Amino acid sequence: MATAMVLAGCARDTGGGQAQGGGGDNCPRNPPPSVDAAQAQPAPSPTPGDASKLKVGMAYDIGGRGDASFNDAAAAGIDRASAQLKMPKATEATAQPGESEDASANRLRQLVATGHNPIIAVGFNYASALKTVATENPQVRFAIVDDDTVTLPNVTPLVFAEEQGSFLVGAAAALKTTTCKVGFVGGVDNPLIQKFEAGYTQGVKAVAPNAQVDAKYISPAGDTTGFNDATKGTEIAGGEYDGGADIAFAAAGKSNQGVFSAAQTGNKKAIGVDSDQYNSPQLAQVKQVIMTSMIKRVDVAVYDYINAIAKNDTSSLPKRFDLKVDGVGYSTSGGQVDDIKAQLDAYKAAIISGQIQVKSTK
Repeated sequence: MATAMVLAGCARDTGGGQAQGGGGDNCPRNPPPSVDAAQAQPAPSPTPGDASKLKVGMAYDIGGRGDASFNDAAAAGIDRASAQLKMPKATEATAQPGESEDASANRLRQLVATGHNPIIAVGFNYASALKTVATENPQVRFAIVDDDTVTLPNVTPLVFAEEQGSFLVGAAAALKTTTCKVGFVGGVDNPLIQKFEAGYTQGVKAVAPNAQVDAKYISPAGDTTGFNDATKGTEIAGGEYDGGADIAFAAAGKSNQGVFSAAQTGNKKAIGVDSDQYNSPQLAQVKQVIMTSMIKRVDVAVYDYINAIAKNDTSSLPKRFDLKVDGVGYSTSGGQVDDIKAQLDAYKAAIISGQIQVKSTK
């Protein structure tokens, strides 16, 4: 990180004009890092296996398939496994807002009872229920997205370096802001979403040390309604825009739709999360405000897990899906970051090579 920030005093438009839109002398931009290409090569993709005999169960988080965000990313993973690994169509079930731990556990038990193996639980909310059901059924293989607290031999955690992808969209926000102030809207104020804020802020500051980041959360820790409350998303994002932010990063699940609505109303820009939200059919009316999305490749993790199960070798899976294995990234749909792609890719290369170390906490 120090390498990327030592040039904080440089002119605002060094390195060929990467300061997009200006921001005045009070918002100087640093030039991007320089990295040897040989040090920044991604890991090779795993060879495909044969999943034709698997009966996969998928337990979605609140919102399920069609949420235009987190769950849809997981759905894309099983769709890809069906297309490329000959996997039969998976059985899907979805959590309900405010449901009890028993309800979550019973959903998993029902998948076990109907012969599904492996079973993938989407979201840290399943952790306690999955631990119970996986203990009861040691012969069944499970995976859980976004949680690594269940340490059982038949459970595989699928976790991500969210802070790395968030750094890149933070850099994009810093390059694009014209007010030198950007926003962050988190769904729930918990350690997972704080990783998004931490990486985003580091990316902003690496590019524009004087830029301000206005960060707010929709609901406190323990209250997951923040992932499914578009009205509050609109309210909080609107407040950030009224306060001078011209770009807001939304890491709030289905509540992102409210942030995008506020951006559209205020003629501002927003950054999506998890999926490439510019391309989400549910967001077609607001897609022009989505300048990029922090891609959290839940689809890659789900696909790679199914592929590993098909080959009976989960030891090949990464401990954390990061930039090096295409586990996180940023989107270019809509062309709104095409003019800064070279700078963003330079930061990406610096992270992959280890030149920049992105912290997961503030």
